[in-house]
Amino acid sequence: MKKSALYLPLTLLLLVGIFGFNAIHSGKKVKWEELFNGKDLKDWTVKIRTHEVGENFANTFRVAEGMMQVRYDGYTKFDRQYGHIFYKKPFSYYLLRVEYRFIGEQCPGGEGWALRNSGAMLHSQDPNTMLKDQDFPISIEAQFLGGNGKDPRTTCNLCTPGTNVVLADTLFTPHCINSKSQTYHGDQWVTANFIVMGDEEVHHLVGADTVFSYYKPQIGGGNVSPVDPAVKIDGMLLKSGYISLQSESHPIDFRRVAVVDLSKLKDDPKKLRETVNQALAEN
Repeated sequence: MKKSALYLPLTLLLLVGIFGFNAIHSGKKVKWEELFNGKDLKDWTVKIRTHEVGENFANTFRVAEGMMQVRYDGYTKFDRQYGHIFYKKPFSYYLLRVEYRFIGEQCPGGEGWALRNSGAMLHSQDPNTMLKDQDFPISIEAQFLGGNGKDPRTTCNLCTPGTNVVLADTLFTPHCINSKSQTYHGDQWVTANFIVMGDEEVHHLVGADTVFSYYKPQIGGGNVSPVDPAVKIDGMLLKSGYISLQSESHPIDFRRVAVVDLSKLKDDPKKLRETVNQALAEN
């Protein structure tokens, strides 16, 4: 497969990051757009399986202590009521930062695989196009996993509800694949970064370390049901989409959700590389 013109600059950036490269400081702060304001959810839309768009069943998503919290104290049983909260507008070329931590105990009725499991959905479909009983939005999932206290369990993995990606010049059709991150046990905060370059390439990072990369995100495959066939157009490249965060039965906190818009830099590899480096170096 022919790599995009940005493949080499970005890959070099990420590789040197792994080996301890000191990010370039221009003296000018990168402009982050804070998607979560720390006060309320006015810029976000909730969609929970078996409920209408906009219905925040049992106050699943809430704000407390400056954090976006996912809680299940209003549930008697989880009952596959998978939820997602969507930011109000789509993005195409961007750097996304999510700071999260798992806490507490899983909701009764949650599946075993959903223990300390959540995620950020990239290039997601519009929540208003989801069916009432649809379990997941068509999207690329950057899967968050917390450790169980004893076993290795990577985070910032890839899952593909209603999508496929290209790995090593081959279309990847299985549902999930692990990253090469370390395991984060307990209730510690984790900083996840995602470099999303339209329909060209996506890189998952924990802090400034690249843990997974893939190319040509596109609609296809299964692992999402039911779905409107007018929306699920297999083979269509995902050039842009919404960002959403999951509720999958385990409580989780998000203290920061922010993006750097890279759309104006996509044709300037040097400036793009410098901006991403600078942003990754900032707290």
